[in-house]
Amino acid sequence: MKRKKLVAGNWKMNMTYDESVSLIEELKQISTNDVDVKIAPSFTNLNNAVSLLSLSEIEVIAQDVYLEERGAFTGEISIEMLKSVGVNSVIIGHSERRKYFNENDFILSKKAKTAIDNSVNIIFCVGEELSEREKGNHFKLIKNQIICGLFSLDTEQIKNVVVAYEPVWAIGTGKTAENYQIQEMHEYIRKLFDDKYGSDISRQIRILYGGSVKPNNAEEIFSLKDVDGGLIGGASLNFSDFNAIVRAANG
Repeated sequence: MKRKKLVAGNWKMNMTYDESVSLIEELKQISTNDVDVKIAPSFTNLNNAVSLLSLSEIEVIAQDVYLEERGAFTGEISIEMLKSVGVNSVIIGHSERRKYFNENDFILSKKAKTAIDNSVNIIFCVGEELSEREKGNHFKLIKNQIICGLFSLDTEQIKNVVVAYEPVWAIGTGKTAENYQIQEMHEYIRKLFDDKYGSDISRQIRILYGGSVKPNNAEEIFSLKDVDGGLIGGASLNFSDFNAIVRAANG
């Protein structure tokens, strides 16, 4: 089956209110055609972004969510809060959340389950540090991240998951994994889903690549057999770059 390409822009901790409005007005020009396009502004910009893009095919998603549904958790954002402003998808397990905020497999599994149980789709991130790859542990590490984070979900629930593979050593560094490294890991991830859920699920689940995707390499990366689009960081903050990457996904 042909999987629809997906390009998601993760704005991270960038963009003031006014800056986000300016970029969103430019993003309205994007021709999505046969590509799903999503952007993940900061929490403070979500409500306005949803409003500004209400007539657009671009979906506004969240960068994170808390693992509990409600309660005395000062500073956290719940699934219910996201849904109340029209956000129905969230990124979970980004390498920066794992590294800087010590989010482990247990926490990420609970976040994923909370989101899915509340009918919110997820982009679940996995990836290895350079040291793990150099030791030859990268496949084992990715396998553990996926099994611990996602494999408690049932066959119907897993259909609401997109996986994003991000070699941590290629995020924001200007380095990009070699094409054969990208393809072999995406193929490996797809095989994990085949072993757990069967071929129908593994053929339809989308696996994105994240790691210094730019206009000059996007088309080549997106043409790889098991790459279904990209999770874009820095390049998503620039309209021209992000638009070029979306066009590359359109083929």
